[in-house]
Amino acid sequence: MRADQGTQHHPGTQQDQGAQQEWSMQEIVRITGTTSRTLRHYQQVGLLSPSRTGHGGLRFYDRDALLRLQRILVLRELGLGLPEISGVLEERVDVVSALREHAEQLEHEQRRLARIADSVRTTIRSLETGGEIMADTMFDGFDHTQYREEVEERWGEKAYADSDRWWRALSAAEKEEFRTEIDALVAGFADTSQRGLPAEHEEVQALTARLHAWIGAGWGGKEPGADAFVGLGDMYVADPRFGATLTVDGRAFAEHVRDAMTVYALEHLVEGCGSGASSPAE
Repeated sequence: MRADQGTQHHPGTQQDQGAQQEWSMQEIVRITGTTSRTLRHYQQVGLLSPSRTGHGGLRFYDRDALLRLQRILVLRELGLGLPEISGVLEERVDVVSALREHAEQLEHEQRRLARIADSVRTTIRSLETGGEIMADTMFDGFDHTQYREEVEERWGEKAYADSDRWWRALSAAEKEEFRTEIDALVAGFADTSQRGLPAEHEEVQALTARLHAWIGAGWGGKEPGADAFVGLGDMYVADPRFGATLTVDGRAFAEHVRDAMTVYALEHLVEGCGSGASSPAE
């Protein structure tokens, strides 16, 4: 019986002599930790298509698709948005050379994070022993311009300038209201996650709609389109800075928020893909 008729095979094995290796969507989800919704979104925006669709609409991915997905996820880890990833993947670069470059970028980031960890350990030792805190070493590895650089890299200088101008124009009360709203959203997602509500649940989606509006306010009134919103959700999971925010009492729920954002994007923002707001710079 063929794989597309319902049989299962071990990941990476071949169905018969000369057959190409392939993995089902379920296997890809299990192996990578991503979600089926994210894979479907990647297909909708033309980033990653299954190598074939079997009986009952089952999606299968071959070796080339798997390599492409690895590059997508690596670029996500490096902080790129979907439009930027699409541009990188369209470049005519040998796959091995591209992966080598990605590995070097990840190793650079790993070294930077290791320096930060060492600086924190040094501070801990100083506090525990009553030693002097050394200001010239306790901030080693920190990039104090990282948020500005990230915004300008992803969406351009105008995006940062617009958002910065909007923030500076707010009154103290308006700034406090903005902070209060995100605190309320974090508490809300923590609660829905603890109760085990699915991403599609009405209560979860109501929170996600507020989150979408909150992000749009922070982008100077330019609400994110589907690509940007899904990309932010992925970043919430991948970036430890956001992971720390989306953790309450030692319980992380960034994935819960990401899944909710993906559902919201697919149900409310997909029509805007390619035509609506996909970044604050557009």
